[in-house]
Amino acid sequence: MVPAGLLHAAGVRSPHARARIRSIDASRARAQRGVHLVLTAAELGPLNQPTPLLIPHPELTHPRTPCPLAVDEVRYVGELVALVVADDRYLAEDAARLIDVDYEALPAVVELEAAGADGSPRVHADVPGNRAARVAQHVGDPDAAFARAAHVFRERLAIERSCGSPLETRGVVADYDARTTTLRAWISTQAPLPIKNGLARLFGLPEFKVDVIAPDVGGGFGTKIMLFYPEEILIPAAAIRLGRAVKWIEDRSEHLTSSSQERGQLHEVEVATDEDGRILALRDRFLHDAGAYTPYGIIVPLITSTQLPGPYRLRHYAVEFEVRYTNKVMVTPYRGAGRPHGAFVMERMIGRIARELGLQPSEVRRRNFIQPDEFPWDVGLTFQDGGPTRYDSGDYPSGLEMALERIGFPKFRARQRAARAEGRYLGLGVACYVEGTGIGPYEGAHVRVEPSGSVYVATGLTTQGQGHQTTFAQIAAEALGCDPRNVTVVTGDTSRFNWGAGTFASRALVTAGNAVATAAGKVRDKALRLAADLLEVAPHDLEVRDGAVSVKGVPDRRLALGALATVANPIRYAYGKEAAEAALRLVKPRQGAVLRDGEEPGLEARGYYAPPHATFASGCHAAVVEVDVETGVVRFLEYVVQHDCGRIVNPMIVEGQIHGGVAQGIGGALYEKLCFDATGQPLTRTFMEFHIPTATEVPSIDVVHLETLSPLNPLGVKGVGEAGAIPVPALVAEAVEDALAPFGVRVSEMPLSPERIRELIRGA
Repeated sequence: MVPAGLLHAAGVRSPHARARIRSIDASRARAQRGVHLVLTAAELGPLNQPTPLLIPHPELTHPRTPCPLAVDEVRYVGELVALVVADDRYLAEDAARLIDVDYEALPAVVELEAAGADGSPRVHADVPGNRAARVAQHVGDPDAAFARAAHVFRERLAIERSCGSPLETRGVVADYDARTTTLRAWISTQAPLPIKNGLARLFGLPEFKVDVIAPDVGGGFGTKIMLFYPEEILIPAAAIRLGRAVKWIEDRSEHLTSSSQERGQLHEVEVATDEDGRILALRDRFLHDAGAYTPYGIIVPLITSTQLPGPYRLRHYAVEFEVRYTNKVMVTPYRGAGRPHGAFVMERMIGRIARELGLQPSEVRRRNFIQPDEFPWDVGLTFQDGGPTRYDSGDYPSGLEMALERIGFPKFRARQRAARAEGRYLGLGVACYVEGTGIGPYEGAHVRVEPSGSVYVATGLTTQGQGHQTTFAQIAAEALGCDPRNVTVVTGDTSRFNWGAGTFASRALVTAGNAVATAAGKVRDKALRLAADLLEVAPHDLEVRDGAVSVKGVPDRRLALGALATVANPIRYAYGKEAAEAALRLVKPRQGAVLRDGEEPGLEARGYYAPPHATFASGCHAAVVEVDVETGVVRFLEYVVQHDCGRIVNPMIVEGQIHGGVAQGIGGALYEKLCFDATGQPLTRTFMEFHIPTATEVPSIDVVHLETLSPLNPLGVKGVGEAGAIPVPALVAEAVEDALAPFGVRVSEMPLSPERIRELIRGA
């Protein structure tokens, strides 16, 4: 995006994890040729207010959100202190280095457990013990179940921090027209409509004077949900002040040190079983690392706590978590959003039960699955959207058997023994999960048929590679009986559709897909009504197919959708009467309007869908790995995914989503770990230190589908966006343990680097 007269911005970021700002001297930067603006907290003035808390929670007793520019104190390395706008990025960065910030370095708190210790430094001076929240939920009577249990097993489990690493980092371009007082911003965001509304409020502009466009961008993965990142306020503010377009593009180092991150939990879990390995109760207490701020509330640990039971019949369950501040980048949802943590804990306990009782893990799963005739299954907890954690449909036993069959489970043990005889160590891993998807509040869509017969669909969602243009076109085309290639879908442009929430939480198809179906259904009904009047037949005698409405059994008596769109607009009909009459040659067109009293012109409609509560997809991953005991390297030999996302609209897109999720899951299980030293300095600032999987490390993935339709929405669909990532850490843990069983290795943390695997072998 290169508007005329474009300027470029660069930021000044804190080099300290925690420090007091004594003073800022920007005089040398302002004096540089080509510098147009320097913003600090003082210059930003009233705009430098804490960003809104997006999702409050009654147990979030000490919420803290950042200002666009740090005031008085910085709380993590990479926090923005100032912004420079210049003729180009090079000049802006050079000028940024000339800004003299006088810091008084302060002790930082980095380790999650240490953050709650007596005498630990406080990230926020007014938050005792760095505790932002404490939440406890329970179902049934866990204490009584533990008292009568035949066996009780305990584990301490941990997952470290990672981040989204999209191909395209974050970016903002803003342009302000002072003559029309109109602000236009292109932002690589997953939620343009909330940003549009927030910018209008911040700058005192009517909402119709602000447009936010989220073009196709290289991935989002939750990293681009967060509202507001400082740059999403500062760049529009600079454009308004200068009357010039301004651009800022995040570099990779900035992404790894200042974009929101996720994972980072420590669990103390215990499970009670009977003699046969049936789970009687489970208790989990865990700590969650929030980083320095909680702009997204406590959604991530809430999801962990409610999704931990997975597909298992857990009637007695107690979970308690504490959210603590640390001097690190803030935590917001990242693909999986708390679910990988929960699946890791639950599946590790399944493995522990199997090992202690001499059972196969898959047999323990069979004995504890919720059965197909038990749906809807109420877990008994409050989900992230405030609704019930109530599984709407599924067939978990069948899914497990499908995955085991495709991975070759019946013959695997013989294969494993033969490999060990050759000095090779193969392991089989299986992991099951349930994925809450399709949360509200709602999404909408606009469907319009043009006189040409082309169909246009617009929705407030953004697209980061999910193939919305294809699936939404299919849904509209099915309702309107036309070729999907004649349907154009526009997403992420608030000037085209002005209502909705955004693309996150595996919700797009459930919410916007059903909204498209609703709007297209209204258009279909209107087309049938118009055609019935013009053809002088009853609507039930008509059918919509091949881009036209025709009389059943008399296909020659038909009216093209484009012709109906023409006569549905009296003005258009008056100015194009000759063309309209040619299109309607089989009937005698009426003079004047064909609309009924109160009917809107045009062949178009808007539709909205608000889910009653979340839908719950599910699945099972299975993999065979080989572990090189000399190097600690893990290599995938086979990988199978069984997934149930309800009705499948487009299998290719479903499989693409799963493949991408598995790749990120593999990264989180084996490679990706954000490291900090004792002072809070990030040690993984580039892809030289922060390793992501390449095509060499991601195996071919065999996907098998199971469809149990959701009863909660007309299309019967569930989400799929995070399915690939959720169970991978649990799967890798089980597979590595199985491969290294002769050494007695036990896996209790993620990720597993080669170095860590060698340490586990030596320790065992």
